[in-house]
Amino acid sequence: MPATPSPLGIIAGGGPLPGHVARAARAAGRDVFIVGLGDFADPAVLAPFPHAIFRLGAAGQMLKALRAHGCTELVMIGPVRRPSFHDIRPDLAGTRILAKLGRAIFAGDDGLLAAFVRILEEEGFRILGAHEILTGALGPLGLLAGPAPDDAARADIRRAIAVLRALGAADVGQGCVVQQGLVLAVEAVEGTDAMLARCGPLARPGPGGVLVKLVKPGQDRRADLPTIGAATLTAAAAAGLRGIAFEAGGTILAEREAAIAEARRAGVFLLGIDPSSFA
Repeated sequence: MPATPSPLGIIAGGGPLPGHVARAARAAGRDVFIVGLGDFADPAVLAPFPHAIFRLGAAGQMLKALRAHGCTELVMIGPVRRPSFHDIRPDLAGTRILAKLGRAIFAGDDGLLAAFVRILEEEGFRILGAHEILTGALGPLGLLAGPAPDDAARADIRRAIAVLRALGAADVGQGCVVQQGLVLAVEAVEGTDAMLARCGPLARPGPGGVLVKLVKPGQDRRADLPTIGAATLTAAAAAGLRGIAFEAGGTILAEREAAIAEARRAGVFLLGIDPSSFA
């Protein structure tokens, strides 16, 4: 008989995705143990599963708990706002990890995450991408909902692709809003929802803009893939946007059916693209 896989360790930030990963792992016959990051993880999401919540700097306690539960493979999922050094208050292992991170601490989010992944691998863990557990979670190519984008919307998508490629090379942002060729907003540390919230007052008269979400050039796809859910569609519509385009095969489409239903309800398009061929 094949060996039973070790429990999957899940390092959980905010939002519902840690719970989706845990349910998918259980459905595949695998036990799970979740390490929730304090101030970010939602206790209600973690409640149905074995879990413990630690403050962000308690790396030693986190690693000890993961090992105690037999976890050898980890998934990191859910947004985490980068704290100030003053707030981290690292334990002994946390101090050692911070020292190993070195200059990556001052890099963009992907540079920091890539360094953190490398350190966890040095600690003996294998890091998986959430999409390896959430089979079928990556959004596909093509129009999933809403009216097909016209030439003006397609031009805005191409403009956003160019902007995101330029900024992504500097490890800044996965999302960009463009209307009539004008860049209304670029996603930074605030996240997609906050970016969309500030787009409404910036909109120009006439056809609404588009949100484009892409993987950064060279990004390690095991951590922090772009994510779109039903709430993203709601926020895009509230901001007066005409639709959302995302990198097919590189974007997690959380609760796909709900997202598609919300796109249809709101009358906005949801489009999976190949950035290279589209641009």
